[in-house]
Amino acid sequence: MSLNLAVILKESAAERPEKPALIMGPTVLSYTQLDALSGQVASSLRRSGVQVGDKVGLMLPNVPQFVIAYFGILKAGAVVVPMNVLLKAPELAFLLGDSEARALVTWQDVAREAITGAADLGEIDTYVVSATGSEPIAEGSREFRELLQGDPGFEMESTSAEDTAVILYTSGTTGRPKGAELTHFNLFMNCHILGQLFGAQPEDVQIAVLPLFHSYGQSVVMNTTIHYGGTITMVPRFDPVAAMEAIQRDRVTLFQGVPTMYLALLHHPELANYDLSSMRMGGAGGASMPGEVMTAFENTFGITILEGYGLSETSPTVSFNRSAKQRKFLSIGKPLWGIEMRIVDEQHQQLPPGSDNVGEIVIRGHAVMKGYYKNPQATAEVMKGGWFHSGDMGYVDEDGYFFIVDRKKEMIIRGGYNVYPREIEEILYGHPAVGEAAVIGIPDDQYGEEVGAAVALKPGARATPEELREYVKERVAAYKYPRHIWFVEELPIGATGKTLKRQIKPPTALSDRAAAHAVHTG
Repeated sequence: MSLNLAVILKESAAERPEKPALIMGPTVLSYTQLDALSGQVASSLRRSGVQVGDKVGLMLPNVPQFVIAYFGILKAGAVVVPMNVLLKAPELAFLLGDSEARALVTWQDVAREAITGAADLGEIDTYVVSATGSEPIAEGSREFRELLQGDPGFEMESTSAEDTAVILYTSGTTGRPKGAELTHFNLFMNCHILGQLFGAQPEDVQIAVLPLFHSYGQSVVMNTTIHYGGTITMVPRFDPVAAMEAIQRDRVTLFQGVPTMYLALLHHPELANYDLSSMRMGGAGGASMPGEVMTAFENTFGITILEGYGLSETSPTVSFNRSAKQRKFLSIGKPLWGIEMRIVDEQHQQLPPGSDNVGEIVIRGHAVMKGYYKNPQATAEVMKGGWFHSGDMGYVDEDGYFFIVDRKKEMIIRGGYNVYPREIEEILYGHPAVGEAAVIGIPDDQYGEEVGAAVALKPGARATPEELREYVKERVAAYKYPRHIWFVEELPIGATGKTLKRQIKPPTALSDRAAAHAVHTG
């Protein structure tokens, strides 16, 4: 079957040519303009030697050029390789080399890292987007506007539904990043079904605060909005004030974010100065949303937040809560149409419904990737028996709603007992002084691992580690509560808004066995 994901842009441009597609401050691009500009990029790429199936790196923040280049690459029949703008030269060298990228589109502020990373990889044409269009670009690169000299009416290349459209690299927290190959069909089905669930319509304005180089922002925000002919208002990098200004100015109706973004808006001292009443729905994903945060946000803004679930390898969304009436609090919802999900044990046997039957979530259906690019061994490790093994631990209830307990690799094993950090974090968020919390395992000679918690208090709030320890101790089994609690100004946050637990380190004293033993409470 022939399918090119760029058809979602061409169809929206044909149906509503003058409708604003992209807004960033005073800049507004209509669907006709976006379609023509992406056609120029496609034409120029093909003229420069990029062939159908070639890989093109895309390393930009949330700016209109990201969307222009993304659909231009697809129209050329090439494969988009999105890259985090915070990556350094050695990381970029690996991604460009592993993906066999033929060209790269990047941002002026990070161009030197990109060019350094590409230096030893042979011929890679590097195009740099300038913030103002006037600054000198990095040596060895070309200006992005060279790509805008092509034919705006370029007829997009024909591709198969099963051809790779995008290669998304995983974060690589456990070894080298792996490139998930997502097909045109994977990505089309994801945005088509999600738009139906949201009740997406051309009148909707969706804010892009999630980075578009990430699967969540790319598919759920960009592709879904373009497919249904809505408008995207862009914030280059998440900032609470910039987000509130855009919501008020452009009358945003849909907000997709990770929990840290909701927290930042909810606790911002200038919140009352902005009119955010245009929002009709919020979506949460990327990380588990604490119940206290969801309730407080819904009560403050008068909207419903629907939580979903997915991974880079699944395009990304595979389950979602359908509506305010058809949702379960703290659930990731039910599988989307065409998706199957199960809970399995260590022997890959399906577990029955019930919160006591925690196992790994496995998935199959139209959202699951082709595999990891040039990595059959890694593909085989996660694709067992035709099911993608997510690495997430959870359970399913009698009504078919799935619940995440935690990441398999983040589970703490204390003296042979499993402790799921999310459960402890939920309890900590219930304390009135706690603004943010992250629970991690700390190596321990006696128990193997001990439970620790890094906590950021709300502005002006006070509490002691002993107080928080007792608060949790009263609410969980004795082996679960955190023996070690320490305060931080803020938790480390990555470019996608997720808490970077691997960067959280306990105070030096807690790493010392004697000191840890001195404060150990049994």
